[in-house]
Amino acid sequence: MAPAGKVTGFYREGNDWFCNASLVSDLTLVVDGVNFHLHKFPLMSRCGRIDKILEAAQGPHEGTSLTTLEDFPGGSDIFLVTVKFCYGIRVEFTPRNIVMIYCAADYLEMTEDYGEDNLLLKAEAYFRKNILRSWKDCILALQSCDSVIPRADKLEITSKCLHALSVMVCTDPSLFGWPMLMYGSLQSPGGSILWNGINTGAKIQTIESDWWFEDISYLSVPLFQRLIHTMEARGIRHENLAGAMMYYCRKYLPGLGRWQSGQSGKTRTVASFSMTPAAVDQKVLLESVVKQLPELKGKSFCRFLLGLLRVALILGVNHTCQDSLERRTGMQLDLASLDGLLIPSYSDSDTLYNTDSVERMIHHFVSSDPGITATPDPSSIEIVTSPSSGPLRRVAKLIDSYIAEVASDVNLKPRKVRSLAEALPESSRSLHDGLYRAVDIYFKAHPWLSEKEKEQLCNIIDYQKLSIDACAHASQNERLPLRVVLQVLFFEQLQLRTALAGCLNVVDTESVPAAPVAGPSDVAGQIVQRDGWVTVVRENQGLKVDLERMKSRVGELEEEFSKIKQEMRKVTKSHSYLSSPRFLARRIGCKLLTQSSDTQPDVIESTGPTPRSSVEQSRNSRHRKSSSLF
Repeated sequence: MAPAGKVTGFYREGNDWFCNASLVSDLTLVVDGVNFHLHKFPLMSRCGRIDKILEAAQGPHEGTSLTTLEDFPGGSDIFLVTVKFCYGIRVEFTPRNIVMIYCAADYLEMTEDYGEDNLLLKAEAYFRKNILRSWKDCILALQSCDSVIPRADKLEITSKCLHALSVMVCTDPSLFGWPMLMYGSLQSPGGSILWNGINTGAKIQTIESDWWFEDISYLSVPLFQRLIHTMEARGIRHENLAGAMMYYCRKYLPGLGRWQSGQSGKTRTVASFSMTPAAVDQKVLLESVVKQLPELKGKSFCRFLLGLLRVALILGVNHTCQDSLERRTGMQLDLASLDGLLIPSYSDSDTLYNTDSVERMIHHFVSSDPGITATPDPSSIEIVTSPSSGPLRRVAKLIDSYIAEVASDVNLKPRKVRSLAEALPESSRSLHDGLYRAVDIYFKAHPWLSEKEKEQLCNIIDYQKLSIDACAHASQNERLPLRVVLQVLFFEQLQLRTALAGCLNVVDTESVPAAPVAGPSDVAGQIVQRDGWVTVVRENQGLKVDLERMKSRVGELEEEFSKIKQEMRKVTKSHSYLSSPRFLARRIGCKLLTQSSDTQPDVIESTGPTPRSSVEQSRNSRHRKSSSLF
């Protein structure tokens, strides 16, 4: 029979492992319930731990010894590999088993004190020369560390892998080896790939900055968290780190897929083709990611935060995590979208949407900007445009749309609508059309409200800031209380009067030089601009220009008309002179007698234009005069 050192293999019978040796087993080791029937000498010569155990239990040559190895790294499969090494059988190292073998060799104390080229030294050399220099192998080795994290941390296996990966992310990926070698430096001056110095004609593809997102997403949550921390200490940009975390969350939090427009099915991977996804606790993942997310702003990042908040409410995360998400989202609420804010209510609340969370985000937004004041100065008529007025007005428009969207919920209370509207300062809304629309939708969905409740809710609307169309609609809205309709009509007339005053002010300022001190008309013009009547003033300015043109045209027409009248008078005078009897008598050589003044009207009123009739009239007049003398 062959001695124990000449063992050619091992075989298994049920739950027991035996070696092909001529000697009877004198040592039984139990690992994870599996019995290994072995020999003392090969193991004691290589394993310091087993040597110490056997010496402490009994002498090395006293019968068969039974020993149980508790918490052996890698279990019975890895222990079989170490046993084969002790019996002189060749052991194959791979990226998947190297960490387990490394830890098992450390567990068994297989150092150089128990033989040259012992397993611990061989495993360490393979890990340093092969694993830490390859991106793919490093990912695979790091993934296998999950079950032996404490011992791997003791041997610095985890930290070395994390450091190597962070260095590779910062380095040209062409140095990582296959399959990234095709992007390496072996290229022709024209940019094509060379093989043994021969131009293959294949063009080098462009490597994007997020090529490593997919590979590291196969790590467990603790290892992924530690890798992000190592990369951050290495100086990698926060945008890239945030992108990696967003990719990781989208992969393991299915609820994010629906709300993320940037969801992409990326297929560019290096190591992931041979890896299996990690088993992830979604709640632990979300809480850990929120702690590490950098302080960034952007539309896509804000949408991602809202998606995380939605999933966090579903999973029931702790209050700290939820408050952090609401604070981060509230600080960039001006970049949010309406569909992102429509977060369903997952608690025992009767309402369809989580309006409390949105209200807290509004308060975070208002408190994050010191330039936003809750109430404007009533003594100041001019509105000062601050840098925060743009985002503030965008948020006001967004919240008005949000209230209009949730107003159809029959369980939504009027006080909640009022608190949402009043969470923003009064100066955030230049027009209240959005609020009026939201209130009108709410009244339509809640027809049972009393007049008093409707009036109280209508108090959030400033009727002086309604547009002409909104005023026209409100004045005919039967859902509004009568008192509110009367107020709308009153302010509508007041705004029209103010607009006309502003128009007249514009006309006066164009015709008269500007005075150093502003009068009441200037104040009216500012009020017009403040209340949203700039359009009316511009239209009136256009009408004023048209009126001036009309005046000038009328003046020209009057001048032409006066000239025509003068010409007509000249023509009339000349025509009456040619038709007179005196002119005709002179033309025929007759001399007319002098007529008295009382006969002149008869001559003037004569309608006969011919000379004959004029002569007959003169004769008759002389006859009447002579007869009157008698």
